[in-house]
Amino acid sequence: MHDFLEKIWLGNTIRSYGVVLAVILFIWAFKRYISRYFAGLIFRVVNRVWKNLDKTAFIKLVVQPLGLFLFILVSIIALHKLKFPEELNADLYDYSIKIIIHCIGTIILIISFIWLLLRMIDFISFILEKKADLTPDQTDNQLVVFFRDFFKIIIFIIGILMILKFAFRFDIGNMLTGLSIVGAAVALALRESLENLIASFIIFFDKPFTLGDVVKVQNITGSIEKIGLRSTRIRTDQKTFVTVPNKQMVDSILDNLSQRTQRRGDLKLELGLQTPAAKLELLLSGVRKIIQARKEIEDANVYVSDITGQAIVLLSDYYTAPVTIKEFNTVKQDINLQVLKLLEELSVEIAGASTDIRIAGSANG
Repeated sequence: MHDFLEKIWLGNTIRSYGVVLAVILFIWAFKRYISRYFAGLIFRVVNRVWKNLDKTAFIKLVVQPLGLFLFILVSIIALHKLKFPEELNADLYDYSIKIIIHCIGTIILIISFIWLLLRMIDFISFILEKKADLTPDQTDNQLVVFFRDFFKIIIFIIGILMILKFAFRFDIGNMLTGLSIVGAAVALALRESLENLIASFIIFFDKPFTLGDVVKVQNITGSIEKIGLRSTRIRTDQKTFVTVPNKQMVDSILDNLSQRTQRRGDLKLELGLQTPAAKLELLLSGVRKIIQARKEIEDANVYVSDITGQAIVLLSDYYTAPVTIKEFNTVKQDINLQVLKLLEELSVEIAGASTDIRIAGSANG
């Protein structure tokens, strides 16, 4: 038996293959338990910074990528103890099979590590979102989502650089120096994207609007549902989903309807010129009473605005609290109906409501 284990096959002893296989099978069988143990250690460290964390949620997010990372790492270390068989080390496109396999293994290891970091970012953002939900201001939630996406992009770029450095043996320093030569051209090509990225920072720090605000920009009215690195997404009044580049959100004239202190309603009556002054005074008094009787109205004005060759113009502007559009439309409708009833009671005609048509002809006609 001892002689069999010491027998050399493809450059390594049978014992070496058995040990490596046993290590790989062991880590595969117990990777979930091992990853849970290490996840618990990481959780203790994180819990010192943020108290009262949800351990179950953390374990659920981290265990799978951590287990995969540990399995790949241990497997690569174990396989590295074996000598690569020279019989299999053929060249393929100027690269040996050994180098290609080593490159693939390194790429898989880096990808699993980046996946683990992304899950860690998800958990941290989950914690911060829970804390942000405790405050009435939606700005905190907005910042959490923004920086979560931002750091994910940074981690992704770092992962690509790690693959180039450790898998393909690129000199990152020289490569970045070479890229600086074409940096101006790249910046010009990505100018719009960079402008939108800068605009997103302006939105977060200047805060012209936050999540949930109702805004009007470039004839688009709706509520803000998401502010991303490149664009802002708006749910319109027609329930459509509009994506507006952040640069346009910053450069355009934007009306934040949620920040208004009152809603304004207007009433315009064009009365016939034959309306007596006494009835006009009664109408003014009646409209004032109708508007002032509404508890939703905080301020109002009723007055004769103009007298033209066609009509006497009566104007009224009134203001309510920043109620919903449905509530405001209900108030406006009730006021309009009551004013129409008042016009009927006073027998006041709207200009152009009645027209006399006369046909003039010759005496011989």
